Amino acid sequence: MIKIKMNKAYCVFGLALVFGTCAFAQQKSWSLQACVNHAIENNISVKQGKNTLLSNEQDVIAAKGQFLPSVNASAGHSLTFGNQEVFEGQFVDRTSNSTNFGVGLNQTIFNGFRLTNLYKQSKLNFETNQLELDRIRDDISLNVVNAYLNVLFNKERLETAKAQYEYSNTLLKQVKDLVEAGVQPRANIFDTEATLSADAQQVTLAENNYNLALLTLSQLLQVPYNGFEVEIIEVDAPSSAILYNDIQPVLNYAFANRNEVKVAEKKIENAELGTKIQKSAFYPTLSGGYSFGSSAFYSNLRDDEPNFWDQLDNQKSHGFRVNLNIPIFSRLQNKTSVAKAKIQQENSLLNLEQVKLDLESNIQRAFTDAQAAFKAFVAAQKSLEAQKLAFENSKNRFDVGIITSFDLEQARIKLINAQSSLINAKYDFVFKTKVLDFYMGKPITN
Repeated sequence: MIKIKMNKAYCVFGLALVFGTCAFAQQKSWSLQACVNHAIENNISVKQGKNTLLSNEQDVIAAKGQFLPSVNASAGHSLTFGNQEVFEGQFVDRTSNSTNFGVGLNQTIFNGFRLTNLYKQSKLNFETNQLELDRIRDDISLNVVNAYLNVLFNKERLETAKAQYEYSNTLLKQVKDLVEAGVQPRANIFDTEATLSADAQQVTLAENNYNLALLTLSQLLQVPYNGFEVEIIEVDAPSSAILYNDIQPVLNYAFANRNEVKVAEKKIENAELGTKIQKSAFYPTLSGGYSFGSSAFYSNLRDDEPNFWDQLDNQKSHGFRVNLNIPIFSRLQNKTSVAKAKIQQENSLLNLEQVKLDLESNIQRAFTDAQAAFKAFVAAQKSLEAQKLAFENSKNRFDVGIITSFDLEQARIKLINAQSSLINAKYDFVFKTKVLDFYMGKPITN
């Protein structure tokens, strides 16, 4: 009885430990690097890419095995019985047994370098898919960084909305005091309460946008949304120091190092090997073989037949053969196969050109966007400073009763818009520079 109770206690403790660990894991705040690492490790496309590489490894082994000879063994036994005509008109009841054993070896000696090129092609496919997997990982990293920055962006917008709500709440108390003192009309209370309600609505909207950004990131990471939180990084005000002043170094680096370019180049090599493989059909094929075998036969009509093992020993035989196959006319099949392979080779060259054009277009767009985003950020900074001064002036005039609450609200709306524009411009510029860092091969999680 004591043993059973102890086992139950251990089970309860184990379950508590498991659930506690799960809860702790779910309550942790995800850093940007942790998000990127998790996405790369668990993304379905990445897992499929890894499986493709495993399949390619087997293709390489199989292609290498084609250089080895094939070896086959055979064994057979036949039994016949019944009446058989031994002499003309003379039938006897005959039972006979025949047994044979053999081992054969076949080896391709020459087939127009087809096996060599197939082996090279299998290795090239592995290298190509490895580069493709690296490209997928890069794209996932960029998507995660974008989603993470979107969370930070909406978090900052939420904090701004809360600050505006707190200000409106404080202003309402101030207006009520001024109305009680007879400095301002009671209508100002209604206007300020309406402003407070509008600010509360903006807080709710900002919270919803923040939660949606978290949901998007959690779905990208394929983790439960419940309890999902990220580390809040303070994004400093951008400066021209991180701005790329010349696009040519970015283009040069991308053309030389980007995985999509390397994949396109590998496909050209693959297409060239494909042409050589098809051309091998025009060459003669030389193959050789060796066989060893033995057999035994015995029936019920003779008593003086050697025994089974002696027959196998006495009837051993060796065989050697060489086969030469010279193609003369293949009904135009070989010719058309080579022609199609050359077309595929030309398409691979065009594909590389298209990849470079697309890459250049994306980099040019990112460079232009970054330049424009920085200018927008500088303009938003100046606008915010001006709106702060204008709002402070309006606030002072409102306090002494020179302007109405409506005028103050208009000044405050302009200030809020300026703050929103600055936040938008800041994160837009940061992400655009991250895109250029991405094409330059720099870490984008810093």
